[in-house]
Amino acid sequence: MNEKVKEVLKLIHGGESQYVEFKKKANHPEKIIREVIAFANTDGGHLFIGVNDNGTLAGLRYPEDDEFALTKAINELCRPTIDFTVEMVQIRKDIEILHYHIKESQQKPHFAFLNKKHRYGKAFVRSADHSIQASYELRQILKRNDQDHAPIVFEDKTKELFKYFEHHQGITLSEYRQLSGLNKKLASNKLINLALSGALKIEPKEGGDIFMPAK
Repeated sequence: MNEKVKEVLKLIHGGESQYVEFKKKANHPEKIIREVIAFANTDGGHLFIGVNDNGTLAGLRYPEDDEFALTKAINELCRPTIDFTVEMVQIRKDIEILHYHIKESQQKPHFAFLNKKHRYGKAFVRSADHSIQASYELRQILKRNDQDHAPIVFEDKTKELFKYFEHHQGITLSEYRQLSGLNKKLASNKLINLALSGALKIEPKEGGDIFMPAK
């Protein structure tokens, strides 16, 4: 068994995670590009085609066809362009799979367009073993993360928030609006700026991101 196969099997045996996703086949590639986008928008990852959700090897009957369809979808439906590599891996004589290695992007956020004619795409991020749609707040944080940010000013609203954290692990945007009395836009901007300054970290959730102290 060569080193590439050993590396692939080690990743597969670890199961789906923040960095690993399994798909049995790529006959509906538009449903898979969200995983590609999520990896690029987060920390990168490995997408395996020809592997069942439970980690058993299904293999691909025509891996060239799956590779052509998914690679075409990534190139046409993901914007900006995704940095990735793809390899066909012969696990055994009767088992061949595809290994897509998606690099963490320096051009976040990336968007998935389910149709080339769509004007707006959807951004996704990786959270544990799920790819979830990124909120407005998270998209802004991804977009502006490399910019220089003003230092934290501990005015009354900020002090009030950190006092809240003395008894709570985190807060959602909705909860912060109630706590602060700010409207949605002002509350959103406040949490975004605190996250960009390094005072808060954000945990993406389908039902509403959780903001919590960074330390």
